[in-house]
Amino acid sequence: MSNELRQQAIKLLARREHTRVELARKLAGLGTQEEIDAVLADMEASQLQSDNRTAENYLRSNASRLGASRLRHALKTRGVAPELIEEQLAQADLPAEVERARAAWSRKFSAAPANPKEWARQARFMQSRGFASDIIRKLLKEPIEGPDE
Repeated sequence: MSNELRQQAIKLLARREHTRVELARKLAGLGTQEEIDAVLADMEASQLQSDNRTAENYLRSNASRLGASRLRHALKTRGVAPELIEEQLAQADLPAEVERARAAWSRKFSAAPANPKEWARQARFMQSRGFASDIIRKLLKEPIEGPDE
């Protein structure tokens, strides 16, 4: 049975990186907890599965359009340990949060908010992307000008 579990785990990892928690969840119905734990330990030992690598890949592909709080939340829900999340965010070579917010805003909107309703709509969009409210206020106050900090 563990050979089938191993094959299934490899199949899942071939599609995309998974955290240990995600793999355990997906393999749950296929074997006993002990068998799953053994397969996962083997995957980690042979470097086929790595929470560190999963977090790195997620940040690399999503950091340009999401704020820090959304990135933290997504990694946490995938089962990445909080200290590993903070370590990866610190190590990642990300542009400043304001610059990322400005880039995300400019991809979605072509003009500064003209009225309070439009301001609220744009602010909700930026908030849903995980940007902090002080950054959103700063951005929507002066969306077109370059960063003056």
